[in-house]
Amino acid sequence: MNCMSTPSLPLPELPDVASHAPRLARALDWVGMENIALPVRISDGVGGQLQVPASIDLSVNLADAEARGIHMSRLYLQLQDGLAREAITPAGLRHLLQACIGSQSGLATQARLKIRYEALLQRRALESDNTGWKRYPVEIEATLGNGHLQLALAFSLDYSSTCPASAALSRQANAERFAADFAAARPLSPAVVHDWLASERGMAATPHAQRSRAQVRVILRPQFDELPLLPLIDALEDALATPVQTAVKRVDEQAFARLNAENLMFCEDAARRVASVLAMDARVESYDASVSHFESLHPHDAVARVSGNNA
Repeated sequence: MNCMSTPSLPLPELPDVASHAPRLARALDWVGMENIALPVRISDGVGGQLQVPASIDLSVNLADAEARGIHMSRLYLQLQDGLAREAITPAGLRHLLQACIGSQSGLATQARLKIRYEALLQRRALESDNTGWKRYPVEIEATLGNGHLQLALAFSLDYSSTCPASAALSRQANAERFAADFAAARPLSPAVVHDWLASERGMAATPHAQRSRAQVRVILRPQFDELPLLPLIDALEDALATPVQTAVKRVDEQAFARLNAENLMFCEDAARRVASVLAMDARVESYDASVSHFESLHPHDAVARVSGNNA
């Protein structure tokens, strides 16, 4: 039997309706994709790197009014390949955005990128030798146009706030109980007072405290090589003084209680502490921050907001 080879037929050219002229010619501010799922590599805070899932928005401007649309698939592939090659640094983000503009064959002159992920950082306990992981929601926004890169870094951190008014009222209640319990006691020895303070009678009232959150967004100056996420988190947690803890033994819990007593604050106080850090940081061009105290006294939150530009 003779086997006859069948000649291969040329593949049909696939239609490309995106190359057709639009019915209404107009340039567009931004065109792209949102909520792209990709992994990114971030610092673990102790010299290593972690790979975490991220949600990413990427867009370019459509500067050519006669073009129907951008090259969307090129943009996606450029992002995927770029994040695999480039670290999340100012230089790496600049290279990535420039490559995204270049992938559009003259259709775009600007590119914008938002990366959202949760940074996982190891934090030491206050007194014991334990460490634990804590997450910090992060958003990085980078925009490149006319050769100028603008970088914004946003993140949030949780801390504890104890109400100064509630603390004052609690001290008064404790003092009144002490006066009532020892009105006829003469003389008073330190041992007797110590035992009373250590008993349940020694605490007539306790101030209310609550988990609280600082949300920070900064515009960064372009001349620095790294995104200062960890230094800013460390500085803000030091200023607030009562960041929430991870691994906790009794000695750590007692230390945390002492820190709360030493750092009584309304939301206004917390906002001023945050601003004092951001206003003095040479890497920060401008800032916008809000603090929310998730009240245990009220069914609503106490909120304060502060912003500024650093000369």
